[in-house]
Amino acid sequence: MTRLSVDESFVPFSVADGDELFPNGIFVFNVTRILAHLTHHPNHAELVPVAVDSFPRWSDCLDDAHVEAADLTRPIVLAEIAPGSDNVIDGHHRLEKARRQGVDTLPAFRLGATQHVPFLTSVKAYRAFVAYWNGKVEERMEATHG
Repeated sequence: MTRLSVDESFVPFSVADGDELFPNGIFVFNVTRILAHLTHHPNHAELVPVAVDSFPRWSDCLDDAHVEAADLTRPIVLAEIAPGSDNVIDGHHRLEKARRQGVDTLPAFRLGATQHVPFLTSVKAYRAFVAYWNGKVEERMEATHG
């Protein structure tokens, strides 16, 4: 588990009209820019199969028409928000469609912390993420070293 260092020259991704954003507390990711990056550089993220049931359901807040139109061949996108812990930042409709159709696994791009940090939309979120991540690293180190 590696600690992150604050890059004083960090520049957040700007948000254009129509960009899809994924808010996770103070951490807001520009999903549109992540997807564009992965389209042009698919080898910049690990492509892995993931168990559909390993992620919580969001069905209460998803549009049924969007769920039915979801393309299960498109990988979902996971971001390592804490060491060893991934959050879905793109693909909730695909996960729900997979559940409804009895599909057990989906492909996923897995972005480690250093891979998704550039897509945060503010310096405040970036600094908060580095502090949050490093706190989680410290907690894990204390737990393993007593």
